[in-house]
Amino acid sequence: MTLRGKQKRYLRSQAHHLNPIFQIGKGGLNQAVIVQIEEALEKRELIKITILQNSDETVEKVAERIEAEIGCNAVQTIGRVIVLFKASSREKYQKISKEVAAI
Repeated sequence: MTLRGKQKRYLRSQAHHLNPIFQIGKGGLNQAVIVQIEEALEKRELIKITILQNSDETVEKVAERIEAEIGCNAVQTIGRVIVLFKASSREKYQKISKEVAAI
């Protein structure tokens, strides 16, 4: 799903009050973390991830890799924080994606 400018703006406003639920540190981005991120996106649809200072990976590379492997959208990157969105495949979790589709 490609997002238009207004949709991204809406998602950024919704993510503003969220706290990061994943931290990528010294170990980097491994397959176990990617699976956990995918499961969290399935339930929440919109999450934040923080890249710690001791990580060897850059924010851009992490965002690109997550987008490629999970099929989600990196809505925003500010500093070392990435905001990710992916519409849930389950109807009961589709709150944000229905609002985004209406925009």
